Amino acid sequence: AGPRGELGVGPLLRWMDAAACLAAEKHAGVSCVTASMDDIQFEEAARVGQIIAIRTKVNRAFKTSMEVGIKVTVQDVLTNAEKIVSVAYATYVAKPVGAEKVELKPVQLLSTEDHLEHSLAIERRRIRLGYIQVFQKLMQESNKEGDFYTCEEKDALSTEHTHVQSTELVLPPHANHHGNTFGGQIMAWMQTVASISASRLCRSHPILKSVNMFKFWGPSFVGDRLVFNAIVNNTFRNSVEVGVCVEAYNCEEWIKAQPRHINSAFLIFSAVNDKGELLSLPRVKP
Repeated sequence: AGPRGELGVGPLLRWMDAAACLAAEKHAGVSCVTASMDDIQFEEAARVGQIIAIRTKVNRAFKTSMEVGIKVTVQDVLTNAEKIVSVAYATYVAKPVGAEKVELKPVQLLSTEDHLEHSLAIERRRIRLGYIQVFQKLMQESNKEGDFYTCEEKDALSTEHTHVQSTELVLPPHANHHGNTFGGQIMAWMQTVASISASRLCRSHPILKSVNMFKFWGPSFVGDRLVFNAIVNNTFRNSVEVGVCVEAYNCEEWIKAQPRHINSAFLIFSAVNDKGELLSLPRVKP
């Protein structure tokens, strides 16, 4: 738990990824790896002594990938009241067996809800792919034009002091059952550096509200060094966006300073005072 007695989002992300991977592998019958997580919103916080339930199921299978729905709820043992913490959608890819790709069987639809999620999954996939293309195009245009936002406000704070870097050595407990770094573990490490970055601006304990555009661009393995760089990108009235970039090195790449970019994500935080009221955040200059 964090300093406010609430469950840390890092452990929760690990549990979500593990549960979703179990669902994916039960359907595929082979090992699966995390490809991406759609934008994850956190609606409710879980506290010490409460019960977390994580329910996962495969919504739709494509040729070699599938969408897994994840629903997280929290139950109070004293009142028996149950609240939704988060609803998320993850994409998993079936690992090839030898030289052959695994072609996934269709999902058996048993209920009206299954049919609805199956139909929506193809739309979410289309949005997901379009989202990545739009973002890449935006970055290319920005780099070409050199037309970046600059803040002219007199009291704007520099984001320089919000830069946080962390290096982690991937050990066997951090890996899944086929040697890749566990996706949930990477998410947990990202959340830690992003929280530190946000706290340097908020001057309080930030609360993670959402994780956006979380996609794996490549794998990492036991023995790799993972370098996490986080920095505040911008602030809004009551929230702050922190960007995190993850690079991996094996021993040879570490010596030659040749990183592999394996992941990036944008994490949105808010901050509250002792009374639980949202704090207004200062403007920043990059």
